[in-house]
Amino acid sequence: MANIKISDMTMKQAAEGFSLSFKEKIELSKLLDKLGVSVIELEGVTNPKVDALRIKSIAAAVKESAIAVPVALDGEDLQDIWNALADANAPRLQVVAPLSAVQMEYLYHKKPDGMLSSIKKTVSDCAGLCRDVEFIAEDATRSEFSFLCQALDAAVAAGATTVTLCDTAASLLPAEFADFIARVTDAVPALKNISVGVGCPDNLNMAVSCSVAALCQGVTEVKAAAYAIHTADLSHIAKIIAQRGDDFGWNTSVRTTQLGRIVGQIQWMCQTGKSKTSPFDAGAKEEETGIYLTAHDDLTAVIKAVEHLGYDLSAEDNNKVYDAFKAIACKKEQVSIKELDAIVASAAMQVPSTYTLDTYVITSGNTISSTAHLRLKKKDAVIEGVCIGDGPIDAAFLAIEQIVGCHYELDDFQIQAVTEGRGAMGQTIVKLRSNGRLYSGRGISTDIVGAGIRAYLSALNKIVYEEEIV
Repeated sequence: MANIKISDMTMKQAAEGFSLSFKEKIELSKLLDKLGVSVIELEGVTNPKVDALRIKSIAAAVKESAIAVPVALDGEDLQDIWNALADANAPRLQVVAPLSAVQMEYLYHKKPDGMLSSIKKTVSDCAGLCRDVEFIAEDATRSEFSFLCQALDAAVAAGATTVTLCDTAASLLPAEFADFIARVTDAVPALKNISVGVGCPDNLNMAVSCSVAALCQGVTEVKAAAYAIHTADLSHIAKIIAQRGDDFGWNTSVRTTQLGRIVGQIQWMCQTGKSKTSPFDAGAKEEETGIYLTAHDDLTAVIKAVEHLGYDLSAEDNNKVYDAFKAIACKKEQVSIKELDAIVASAAMQVPSTYTLDTYVITSGNTISSTAHLRLKKKDAVIEGVCIGDGPIDAAFLAIEQIVGCHYELDDFQIQAVTEGRGAMGQTIVKLRSNGRLYSGRGISTDIVGAGIRAYLSALNKIVYEEEIV
């Protein structure tokens, strides 16, 4: 039986009609890993600091699937990518090169000889670091056939372990694509010793048909997406292999018993997206961690739990959090992960307040839009903001963003009761992400909106202090 690898491209499509937050990308990776896809493809690196943290976080979260990251054709970002990817259970480096004359000239301003040199060098450099290197031949079906064969030979000789042929223009019908794959594999004997994959866009609504036609020609890897926009649908490919695999000698690691449920979760996450005007990201469902700590847990165990929450604290702040944890743990049997979140928000990185709350007026009701009018103090200056939102908290956070003039990803917003009765105190935890790092703030008030505003300002002040945005 031939093991057919399914390489998921959902995150590479994120710019095509939907967006995912940092947290959502990690959750999406966990779902794909649980589903059993062979490869999870990530976007390339544009912001080294943020993207390196994203790759590291996903690599730590994924236990079985390979993690694939594209490397620039000039190889300039290779070392940064490898430093972030090296600890993955199964790292893969991808070298992407367009091979049609039009795209070589337009995208890279290269002639065939120059493209061959770049392919050889970058693939060789990748192979020197990673055992799994994929060469992706974009626009392969429109390239000059003799040059395509040269490029594939060069990539394999340089160390590529997988070669993927892409019909980027979606110019071929299934039978034509199958003939193309047969011609290429006959003309390049080196492909018989490695894994050959295909990538088919869905412009003609035949990506799945073309992919299956390629499988019939001996291809062993298919690019698809759990949330497919312009590529093959992962569910359809997996179901075809599950139902007809015995007839053709195919199997796959995708867990078809969980296919509907997990793909449904992924599609919900990608479709839910946030409002363009809202600070809230609605696409990530909270996961029950099952983590509890007791007074018997030492500093190492507490720090590990803090890191699980996504924080990257200094040694000094880790000690402060542990001291605060011990003070609470000695009074109760267990400390939950949400309680630890509140400890981090109140104990870690306490800084001088750049912004303080002066006044706020919230207007809300079932027949009017929620409006927030906030006045903040920054040193001696008073700055005002007025915004309309989907609710009082939403409007208040938008007003703060208006005053500050900057948007930060809202990673989490929690509301907890601290005391009981009519005059109960409410506690809120706000977690903001800036440049990939997580900052949390805590607010307490009998007015939950006021508690939310104070928690947001607490987290904001930590960002401003560290990044010196004054």
